[in-house]
Amino acid sequence: MTGKDLSIEMCGVRFPNPFLLSSSPVSNTAEMVARAFDRGFGGAVFKTVHAGRTKIIHPSPRMAGYDYESQKLVGLQNVEQISDRSFEDNLADIRYLKKHYPNHPVIVSIMGFSEEEWGLLARGVEETGADMLELNFSCPHMTVEGSGMKVGQAFELLESFTRIVRENTSLPIIAKMTPNITDITEPALYAKRGGADGISAINTVSALVGIDPDTYIPHPNVAGKSAMSGYSGPAVKPIGLRCIAQLAQCKELDLPLSGLGGVETWIDALEYILCGSSTVQMTTGVIHYGYGIVEDMIEGLSDFMDSKGISKVSDLVGKAVPNIHPTDAFDLDYQGVARYDLDRCVGCGQCYIVCRDAGGQCLGWNREERRPIPDDGKCVSCMICSFVCPVSDPPMISYEHVPGKKEIVPPVSS
Repeated sequence: MTGKDLSIEMCGVRFPNPFLLSSSPVSNTAEMVARAFDRGFGGAVFKTVHAGRTKIIHPSPRMAGYDYESQKLVGLQNVEQISDRSFEDNLADIRYLKKHYPNHPVIVSIMGFSEEEWGLLARGVEETGADMLELNFSCPHMTVEGSGMKVGQAFELLESFTRIVRENTSLPIIAKMTPNITDITEPALYAKRGGADGISAINTVSALVGIDPDTYIPHPNVAGKSAMSGYSGPAVKPIGLRCIAQLAQCKELDLPLSGLGGVETWIDALEYILCGSSTVQMTTGVIHYGYGIVEDMIEGLSDFMDSKGISKVSDLVGKAVPNIHPTDAFDLDYQGVARYDLDRCVGCGQCYIVCRDAGGQCLGWNREERRPIPDDGKCVSCMICSFVCPVSDPPMISYEHVPGKKEIVPPVSS
């Protein structure tokens, strides 16, 4: 057993562990954040506060879940705005948290609707004793013109607002990026030029989770209308990992990262850390399972570190980044085949169907024994057969490298 250290430093602030609440419905009040701290969260990003000069009213209903087959809440679409509470009430809550949980960093998300408001928010939050600011340049469904994602897509405006905040506070500043953009490193570099000390990503992906076939109205149905709005949950994790890895690979950026998007398990969190995140934020996982998910994350990450002989979680940050390359860096002489453990085959035939209709057409079928007949010479190692095989613990179909095997080019039909 190793002496494990789950603490991590980001932008000069020390967190007891890398698991944070993200700015969202799960971090809306001091009571909620305190309950999360009591369960084990290492920090929190308080739900986005504003100066109170613009009235915020949440739509009703404000969320719609996305289920896939038997899996509940694979994704979540929401049209919720930033905090609808007064600036003064939010500041009072932040003071309470810093008084009663001094060792748990509180990051406060802010959003101004003018240059003056960005400065006012920065000064007001710093007076509460908060540890850090997160600038919300990324919400995809804010109804106030010139806010949220619209700022994140206007790089010079993003830089200008970041600079205004920098001029009005000594607190570390994290700029939160939108994934609804071509290259996430571009706005991040503008944020750095404006004075940001770190970057968080991703906020929600603009999406539609579904449409009611009877009314033709997408979800959520707000009095007969809907909108393209923020989508989160496990389904967006691959996008979040890609964005964090891109930011980590950007040598010109060279800023600490806070990753979020689809985190529900310790493995999800570990993957973000391996891609370059110092801290990992979560919302939809909490909406699905409650604050108690952090206990499993702490235990899982601790056990993993034990198994690898790793004493500090900081030693894991970015470990996967050197292994991520453009596809033209692949060794195309490295070829292999799919291997089948036919003693465990249940005879469903799904591998045969997908190989014939979408793969290398390298499987025959034994009708009597209901078993695939592999042809290594035709196998292109696409591995789609393994993705549909129901025998998965351990997998019945695995990849095997075959030294000297040449690339297979399927024949063209005459």
